[in-house]
Amino acid sequence: MATLDILYFAWVREGVGRDAEQIERPAPDVTVAELISSLADRGGGYAEVLGDRQRLRAALDQRFVPLETPIGEAKELAIFPPVTGG
Repeated sequence: MATLDILYFAWVREGVGRDAEQIERPAPDVTVAELISSLADRGGGYAEVLGDRQRLRAALDQRFVPLETPIGEAKELAIFPPVTGG
């Protein structure tokens, strides 16, 4: 079974109540947005913080990607709020 590590950062981490988890990697054509929606369907904190995808950014294997990007063969997905400079 191929797995996908999901990392959560900042208020996303606080909302889901964990900083990481490992799931079975979805089919390569599943997009980041679709995976986030399936996580939000878990309810609770997942639904609260992942329900509004406009407030989220993602990286696959440490590369920033649009949410419409297919998961492909990635080993890691990071989900976080928009990054602000300073």
